[in-house]
Amino acid sequence: MLKKLFCGILGATGIVGQNYIKLLKNHPWFEIVHVAASSKSEGKKYSEAVRNRWQMNIDIPENVKNLTVRNVYDFDSINKDLDFVFSAISLPNKEEVKSLEFQYAKRGIPVISNNSANRWTPDVPMIIPEINYDHIKMIHIQQKRRNFSHGFVVVKPNCSIQSYMVPIHALEQAGFLIENVIVTTLQAVSGAGYPGVPALDIIDNIVPFIGGEEEKSEKEPLKIFGKITEDGIINRDSIKFGATCIRVPVTDGHTASVNFKFKDTAPDVGEIIDIWRNFKSLPQKLNLPFAPVHPIIYLDNLDRPQPKKDRDNDKGMAVTIGRLRKDSVLDYKFVALSHNTVRGAAGGAILNAELLKAEGFFTKN
Repeated sequence: MLKKLFCGILGATGIVGQNYIKLLKNHPWFEIVHVAASSKSEGKKYSEAVRNRWQMNIDIPENVKNLTVRNVYDFDSINKDLDFVFSAISLPNKEEVKSLEFQYAKRGIPVISNNSANRWTPDVPMIIPEINYDHIKMIHIQQKRRNFSHGFVVVKPNCSIQSYMVPIHALEQAGFLIENVIVTTLQAVSGAGYPGVPALDIIDNIVPFIGGEEEKSEKEPLKIFGKITEDGIINRDSIKFGATCIRVPVTDGHTASVNFKFKDTAPDVGEIIDIWRNFKSLPQKLNLPFAPVHPIIYLDNLDRPQPKKDRDNDKGMAVTIGRLRKDSVLDYKFVALSHNTVRGAAGGAILNAELLKAEGFFTKN
C-alpha cells in the first residue's frame, strides 16, 4: 500500500481551506496532518475553530476535527513530518501572503498556493496541468536563485480562466494557433467567498464588475502560455485576450461565452469538436487521482452547458462546452463551464500537487 504524503493547509478555517479538507477526504496519496490559520483560531481544535462556520455539505472528517490549529506564523510548531502545504491563507495584503509563502519554502516546505499573491512572481510557475505541465521545470531555477534546498512555491491561476484555457490549448496543440480571444464570464457567487455578495445585491440581479477579475483574465493566460528562462517565465505576446467579468446569482460554476479568431487556417466545426473530445494530456496519461478522464466534454444539446446540470462533470474537474458555431466578427464562438470551487480552486491545486508528486518534487534530499 502506498505510504501517504503528509500535507498541511494554511488558512484551513476559511472557505477554500474547508474545500481542501472536503476534497482531500480519503485521498489515496495525501493525508492532512497540519492545519494553520490566524491567531484567532490558534490553539483550538479544528472543529471548535470552525464551529458555526463550517460551510461544506459533509461533516468535518474524523482525521481533521481534532487537529490543533496552529498560528500560520508559528514556524517552530510545524509538524516535522510535513511533506508540503496548500496555501489558502487570507492576509491584509498580497505582499504579506507572498512573504509568508516564501518563508515556508525557505524552511524546506513546498507550497502549492491557491492565492494570487505570487502569480506574477517571475520565477513562480502558474500551472494548469493539462496545459503547461512543463513549467514545473521552473522550480529548479527558483530553488537555485533563492537558495532553497527542498522548498518552492507553485501557484494555480484564477478560477475564471479555467473554463476556456484548456479548449484553446487543445486547438493549438492540434496545430491551429489562435491570436484573439474575447470572453465574457458569468461568475458564481461562491467565487466571492463567504459571506460574499450581499443577498440584496445579487438576488434578482447581476453585478457587472468583479474587482481585479478582468485584469487577471487578460494577463494570466499569457504567463501560462509563456516560456521558461533563467530569469523567469516570459509571457507569450502572440495572443490577445479581452475580458468582461460579471457576477450572477448562481451558487457554483463559472460560465464563459468565448469568441475567438485563428491566426491562419481555421478548422471546421466537426474537426474542432473532435479535437476537444479526443484531447488528453499528462495528468490523464499519469492517471492522477483528481485528473478528469475527459478534460473537455462537448455536449450537442443547444441549451447546454448549464451550471446546475454540468458543473460536477468528472469530479467537478472537467470543462464542459456547448454551442460551438461560426462567429460573424471573429471565427468561432462557444459556451464553456467549469466548477469554480473545485477545478478553479482547491481541486485544481490538488491536481497540481499530484503532478508534482508524480514527477518526484516532494522527494526530500
